[in-house]
Amino acid sequence: MKQIAKKIVLASNNAGKLREFSQMLATIDIEVLPQVHFNIPEAEEPHITFVENALAKARHAAQLTGLPALADDSGICVAALGGAPGVFSARFAGEPKSDERNNQKLIADLQGKADRRAHYVAVLVFVHHADDPQPIVVEGEWHGEIIDTPRGSNGFGYDPYFLVPDLDQTAAEISAEEKNKRSHRGKALALLIERLKLDV
Repeated sequence: MKQIAKKIVLASNNAGKLREFSQMLATIDIEVLPQVHFNIPEAEEPHITFVENALAKARHAAQLTGLPALADDSGICVAALGGAPGVFSARFAGEPKSDERNNQKLIADLQGKADRRAHYVAVLVFVHHADDPQPIVVEGEWHGEIIDTPRGSNGFGYDPYFLVPDLDQTAAEISAEEKNKRSHRGKALALLIERLKLDV
């Protein structure tokens, strides 16, 4: 029987993700350490699916630290763009990564399109070690629509442009607590926590 790790490495250097993961995993006494803490370079993400990229990142971090690792691959899928930017969300406007340029490109690509439906996707992969034959894989989605004018100062990425219709607020206007309950990452994390509770 496996024991829940008290310290895990997060295969990401994204401060927003680290904050969200740390808050929720603290509820089951797991400390999340970012991979930058170990001077680990970011893993290659050559795949076209969220799950393959997340698994590659988790194994990479576990291999280089010897710790259990958690990786997230997430993005936004826009109906009118055939699901783009998808796995390319962080680099939609090219290198270097820029939320501002990504958002500008998204709004430009949607000009003249009536269908503004979009959903965030988060796939989380947890490995107990680099060669774990049975990684834990969970997925969450958050549905909304894209607006042209940004609103709110919370969140990151596409959040100021992602409207949650039933709240009439963007993902950047709602509280962190509300976001953790509703968001793609929050839903996936809740599933992961339930799995980890059984992982003893």
